Amino acid sequence: MSKSQNVSKPGFRQEFVAVFLLFVSTFVLLSLISQQVGSAENWCGDVGMLLARLLLGFTGWGAYLLVFLLILLALLFFSPRMSFERLPHITVGLTGAIISSCGLLSSLALQWPKLVEAGGFVGHSSFNLLYSVLGGMGTVLFLLLIFFISLMLAIRFSPYRLLSFVWRLLRCFFTGSVDWVKALFRPGLKRKRSAPKGKTVRKAVIPESDSEPEVLPPAGKPVVKEPAPPIREEQDFMTTPVAKGDWQLPPLAILSKNEQVSERVDKDTYYKISKQLEQKLKNFGVSGKVVGISPGPVVTTYEYAPAPGVKINKIVGLADDLALGLKAPSVRVVGSVPGKSALGIEIPNDVRQVVYIRDLLSSEKFKNHKAKLGIVLGLDVVGNPAFADLAKMPHLLIAGATGAGKSVAVNVIIGSILFNATPDEVRFLMIDPKRIELSGYEGIPHLLHPVVVEPKLASRALMWAVTEMERRYRLLEEVRVKSFDSYNEVAEEPLPYIVIIVDELADLMMVASKEVEASIARLAQMARAAGMHLILATQRPSVDVLTGLIKANFPARISFKVSSKIDSRTIIDATGAEHLLGMGDMLFMPPGTATIQRVHGAYIAEQETAELVAFLKKQGNASYDESMLEQVEEENVSAGLENGETFDERYDEAVAVVCESGQASISMVQRRLRIGYNRAARIIEMMEKEGVVGPADGARPREVLVKGVYH
Repeated sequence: MSKSQNVSKPGFRQEFVAVFLLFVSTFVLLSLISQQVGSAENWCGDVGMLLARLLLGFTGWGAYLLVFLLILLALLFFSPRMSFERLPHITVGLTGAIISSCGLLSSLALQWPKLVEAGGFVGHSSFNLLYSVLGGMGTVLFLLLIFFISLMLAIRFSPYRLLSFVWRLLRCFFTGSVDWVKALFRPGLKRKRSAPKGKTVRKAVIPESDSEPEVLPPAGKPVVKEPAPPIREEQDFMTTPVAKGDWQLPPLAILSKNEQVSERVDKDTYYKISKQLEQKLKNFGVSGKVVGISPGPVVTTYEYAPAPGVKINKIVGLADDLALGLKAPSVRVVGSVPGKSALGIEIPNDVRQVVYIRDLLSSEKFKNHKAKLGIVLGLDVVGNPAFADLAKMPHLLIAGATGAGKSVAVNVIIGSILFNATPDEVRFLMIDPKRIELSGYEGIPHLLHPVVVEPKLASRALMWAVTEMERRYRLLEEVRVKSFDSYNEVAEEPLPYIVIIVDELADLMMVASKEVEASIARLAQMARAAGMHLILATQRPSVDVLTGLIKANFPARISFKVSSKIDSRTIIDATGAEHLLGMGDMLFMPPGTATIQRVHGAYIAEQETAELVAFLKKQGNASYDESMLEQVEEENVSAGLENGETFDERYDEAVAVVCESGQASISMVQRRLRIGYNRAARIIEMMEKEGVVGPADGARPREVLVKGVYH
């Protein structure tokens, strides 16, 4: 990929502002020049003449500095790194730069009295005010301070970089002069020694080799690649809910905005670390050179070309020693860099950037991603967005130690789907034995069933999923299609995707390992064509939880930081996860490939999740699948009826509520009467026996057979 393809294009608003500033600065410059040269008519007409008189009267020669700063600002707006969030800083900086420069121009009158009007009214007033307090030299120093601070605010001017450039320039100049003087007075050092007379010098014969010569790394400094440009968001897309059928997709404005300022690290810092890395490896008997540096948001990848004869396994085994020598939390050695005879060594940055989910969801790449089950993962090691399609995985296994970011990743995946799909397109079955991770999604319209928290009920919920998968296969057989998408194209009533999320597989395996493992294995093997996908998460990546039968059917896996190499091999069949940094740092193994990709996971806060759930609940209550409710709760529901309990004291009240509302569902009766789920289910079954409501019809509400007011 060419370099031009890696640079993002500035937004339309930025280009418009840049072109407008160029036009204004050109207009002002022509007006000033024509006014100064004494032309009979101003080149820009009466408007230009009035503008020039005002600027020259108020700012004097500072008007030309204003034109220069406007042109510089216009060029900065052409850069994709520029943001409208900096407009307050730019405004303050330009104002301070103009006022201070006008004051400095007026200070010239101390030496040359004829230049008293050089700074205009603004410069004359500000200089006289400061002169009465600070004196001549004090005023000049203070105005210079204000001028440099204003430039730092407006255009991010760096005095350190300016001084570093001047120092390098002077050092190169004096070094070159010294070498020239040495060569002038000691020319004998440059001459070659001639061969003794009377002897014939024969050139050594170098034997030809069939193999290609070894390409040595360049002798100069390693190439530091430019980091990926920050993700830009479209303001209109951020604040407006998108209508989709009878539903509205949540606006991204409910998510937190990325307020962190990306600080560019000086290249000398990277060069210094690369030299330290080379020296540390040399101390352990490994020779080589760093030939490339790729900065990222969390880690920086150093491309290390080892000398001939050095084994890669020897460098991989030195990861912990390198971390100790470089004073880094951890160092990870990855495989060879594509297209180069070098391997990658990932070293954490001193300042770590937070990856916000809003930046990824608002990116152009994700908005062009048409998949309903598209999910965001985070940023890769060089800062490019990392996305995936759950429908193509088709299932995902997530594992990692406690506090490594596993639960946040599950929330990010759920949020990615909720921001992109309506309840008519995607439904969820959430199983949360820990009772705290997924309970916040209770009541959203996308749920097929209330969040399952009992392990015994969870095994029955997975059995229902197997039954639903078989029913969908029969539907595909009737219309003679092979895929879920093909069925939805020809069906009168399209089926929604079903995403099954289990947020602690270990608890389920402890209670009912055989039933859970059998159901998960069947779903993982066959559910893809039925539009059903599994996401399993666990914090105990042991072989008794992640059995061979489960792992064989989950080609897509994510590993967060683990405590040992054994756990890393259990999850992704490779080491490396023990060297991760935690807090969302993950290794992602895409399906169908053995390549492992390091991703810095996106972050979504609990408050953002709560606002997302509140927005979805405003559009409608949860419409649970009653056939699933009856199957999952059948033991509890039927217990009271078999014991002869045929009447409930609140039965008449429930019938009146159903007749008045015209809707009949277990969740509605439970909510309106504020009773338990099992009691509401028994009342609905009584109504069905009495002929008040019709039988259950999948996810649709029951038909109310008795109309009007019930007495």
